[in-house]
Amino acid sequence: MQTITATELTRNTREILDRVATRGEVVTIERNHTMIAQIMPAQKTMTATQALTGLTLPFLTPMQASSWLTQSKDGFGDAVLDPWA
Repeated sequence: MQTITATELTRNTREILDRVATRGEVVTIERNHTMIAQIMPAQKTMTATQALTGLTLPFLTPMQASSWLTQSKDGFGDAVLDPWA
């Protein structure tokens, strides 16, 4: 984990974001020797169908997986909630 100042972030934003995205680095931002933020790669996500694909045992057929996915969404919208709001 690299620690940089807020001024360094301002001057080198593109380079720092590229390192986070391509190398998976976590960067800590400090202002007046106090940690104020961290920049880290986004979590990788996958759909339920992707998660079930490639299983060695036939737990679900493609039709069953599609049905399960549809049923698991009953009562939920497609909107993503912001956990920080």
